[in-house]
Amino acid sequence: MSADAIRIERPTTKSRLFAHTRWDAFPAAAGLFCLAYFLGLYFLFPHAPLWVMLVLGFIYSLMVNANINGVGHNFIHNPFFRSRLLNRLFGITQSIGCCFSQTLYDAVHMQHHKGNSDRQDEHGDTLDWLSIYRHGHDGETENPWRYVFLSFFRDDVGAIKRELRKRKNGDLFWGNIELTAFATTLLVMAIIVPTSPIHFINWRFILFFLPFWYLGHCFSYLNGYYRHYGANPDKPIAWGVSSYGKIYNWLFFYNGYHAEHHFRPKVHWTKMEKFRQNIADLQKQEGVRTIKRAHMLGFLDPDLPKRGQRNAHVEAAEPSTSLSQSS
Repeated sequence: MSADAIRIERPTTKSRLFAHTRWDAFPAAAGLFCLAYFLGLYFLFPHAPLWVMLVLGFIYSLMVNANINGVGHNFIHNPFFRSRLLNRLFGITQSIGCCFSQTLYDAVHMQHHKGNSDRQDEHGDTLDWLSIYRHGHDGETENPWRYVFLSFFRDDVGAIKRELRKRKNGDLFWGNIELTAFATTLLVMAIIVPTSPIHFINWRFILFFLPFWYLGHCFSYLNGYYRHYGANPDKPIAWGVSSYGKIYNWLFFYNGYHAEHHFRPKVHWTKMEKFRQNIADLQKQEGVRTIKRAHMLGFLDPDLPKRGQRNAHVEAAEPSTSLSQSS
């Protein structure tokens, strides 16, 4: 296959606001909507019935998952705006809306692309901090439910900040700003009850909110697990597992095309379908795995290999040496 087949034209625009294409208005708006929804939960909580808030809380969990893996993910690889300051400010809105730091997520995600869910080395470590093999045993992937429910607590903030410090571009400063922004927001929400007249000590809202916040991040890890379970860490074109459902990819801004994304991480989400068409034959030849359902429902896939069988199959495959990841 020629180099032209695996090269995709990057979008360009004359917009003074957007860096790549005006289509990025859609993920940007989705990110701001997540922030508005989060604030809406806070103001609505004292007035709505509990069953309504439980439904809205679950929707927030799904929204956090979609926002991290759709909006935030694309923002990392192709920042939406021409203005560096505007990108920083948008990162703060993302951080508050999902209650995490977008810049720290950037560091973790770049480490993910360095390792591409790699297997443990001779010291039992992985380059990818999010690798599904990192806490596995005997060269096998970790049990999916342990990965989903424990990964939230495994982030090494010290290691992440050391990685940001190496960049020497202000990322560490802005990461701390984002951490302060969402922590301060939660603190204010925990203190002030938004009623008339105002009351104080809003413990009921915090008790309601924290489980849904945690659940949203668990959904995100569930997505991540099945975006790599069944992939081949030895073949760049097969580093990820793809799912091509239209509604799923519209909501997640084409992050379902995950094998394609790991093969060429800088391909813009608006060009992902065309890129897949260009390399479809090569993917078939190299045994790239796809699933029919959205990644979060990957455990329901009818062709899901068992963990032991999957590992044996991947280790038996010949690694490809002719293809490599682009920056």
